[in-house]
Amino acid sequence: MVLEFFRGGADSELEEIEGLIIQMLLDCRHTFDLAINAVIGGTEPAAVGKRISKTDVGVNKAQRKVRKELVVHASVRGSNADLPMVLSSMSIVKDAERIGDYSKNIWDIADAGVDLSRDDDIDTLIKYRDRTSSMIAETARVFRERDVEAAHRMIQESDGVQDEYDEGIRALLSRADSAGPEAVARALLYRYLKRINAHAMNVLTSLVMPVHRLDFYDEKKADRS
Repeated sequence: MVLEFFRGGADSELEEIEGLIIQMLLDCRHTFDLAINAVIGGTEPAAVGKRISKTDVGVNKAQRKVRKELVVHASVRGSNADLPMVLSSMSIVKDAERIGDYSKNIWDIADAGVDLSRDDDIDTLIKYRDRTSSMIAETARVFRERDVEAAHRMIQESDGVQDEYDEGIRALLSRADSAGPEAVARALLYRYLKRINAHAMNVLTSLVMPVHRLDFYDEKKADRS
């Protein structure tokens, strides 16, 4: 397990890094909730735009602080620094920040004037919303508690989730009546949901994978070796 250093008398600065990453994930969940409800929940995009921007600024600041603390740790400790920890944390913090970025992209769909709240498949969209929001929160919990069993389970289940979003995109491409702004917006939504899921799973790989296999979830299933 790459991040075992956080337990058993870990240094305070490393515990602070862990706390920052967890808070980034929770803040990104907040951004996602605001953004997706502007697309499918009837929320006025302008009503949440400033809150999303403010939260994103905080996430970016936390990312820079984590990177700075990791560099300080490596510089001060020298040969005694935990190099796998530094490398894995650099990767994790990038993935956490990207969850926020894709959530902002979802808000951009709403800001462009798209409202899917009255579409026939709104129940499916609500399922995707609730599943993704819960998944981000569970990722933060699993990471905090080092729940390796849950990490394995979530990673295994995630392939099915990814396939579901891909199928949604393929269905749009195959429909003769799918041309137009709403179809484009829906395809983008599926794509952003898929990427949020993938970046969350990349965070969890830090609990179950050696450092050289982090980010494997960015690869197609057939290419993961």
